Amino acid sequence: MFWAISRFDDYSPSWFAGYLGGVTLDPIADALLKRAQQELGYKEKLGQFTKFGQWYADRVQDTQYKNAPWCDMFIAWAADKAGVGDYVGQFAWTPSHAAWFRKQGAWTQQPEPGALVFFDWQGGKSYKGVDHVGIVEKVQGKKIHTIEANVDRVWLKRKVRETEKVVGYGLPRVVKANVGAVEIRTTEQPFPAAPRADVPRSSPLDVLGTPPALLAAMVLVTIALSIRVTGRRRGTHRRFAWPWNAPSGKRPATSPSGKRPATAPDGRRPAAGGEPRVPARPARTPVPPGQERVPAGAGTAATRHAGSTRHATRTRRRPYETPD
Repeated sequence: MFWAISRFDDYSPSWFAGYLGGVTLDPIADALLKRAQQELGYKEKLGQFTKFGQWYADRVQDTQYKNAPWCDMFIAWAADKAGVGDYVGQFAWTPSHAAWFRKQGAWTQQPEPGALVFFDWQGGKSYKGVDHVGIVEKVQGKKIHTIEANVDRVWLKRKVRETEKVVGYGLPRVVKANVGAVEIRTTEQPFPAAPRADVPRSSPLDVLGTPPALLAAMVLVTIALSIRVTGRRRGTHRRFAWPWNAPSGKRPATSPSGKRPATAPDGRRPAAGGEPRVPARPARTPVPPGQERVPAGAGTAATRHAGSTRHATRTRRRPYETPD
């Protein structure tokens, strides 16, 4: 008898409960506790790294869990190794795990060996405020003996707890009984998602202020300026035939040689025949004989009329000339 009791640590709680005439643990609780007891004394590594976090990160394909708080990930790992993960649940965030037991109808306020115990260090009684989780190994009066991970900063060890900080207990055996009632979800985020502010509805005009729109506008302006600069030739401006400045008349015809016809002296353009138009001189009226005009200053002789001789007149003296 003494030998058997002294070797208590070598036996499972189910053996001890059966030996004392207590209630034998259900198979799920027995398997979970056996696997958890094998990891007692484990210590996390530098940077909060644990093999349990690594296992969970590989399972859900998310590396953030490798260095996350690991109290719940240890239970998920132990349940998986014991083959009872579907009834224990596999979570990293304790409020989600507690909510899962509630949805399964497996939530209670009465502790029992093999149950998962959820704590709120602030003394709250809502599952939303759960901070920590462990496995109940033994119930003794108003105290519970537990196996917990990530306690005393870095350890996986046994603890003795008062129940005033307990929010509730999850019962894997009840989950198994109700396994077909609710769909089981095995993974959740380790941290609560931050609330998102309402995003205002977008407008089609919002695209005008985006970097791609501004870049497109700059490219178009650059192209327009380049065309304008290349259109200048030695100080002259090249005008393009836009709809608002296109010539309204027809272009003048060109000669067969490719040259534009010359302009006549009166400003009129030549006919299509090719030679410029020269206005005909008016016919001169014939002057009667003897009445032709002699230009002034043509000589000292007086004007003579044809067919008769007139008396010569004296030449008009200039003011500065002296008489003969």
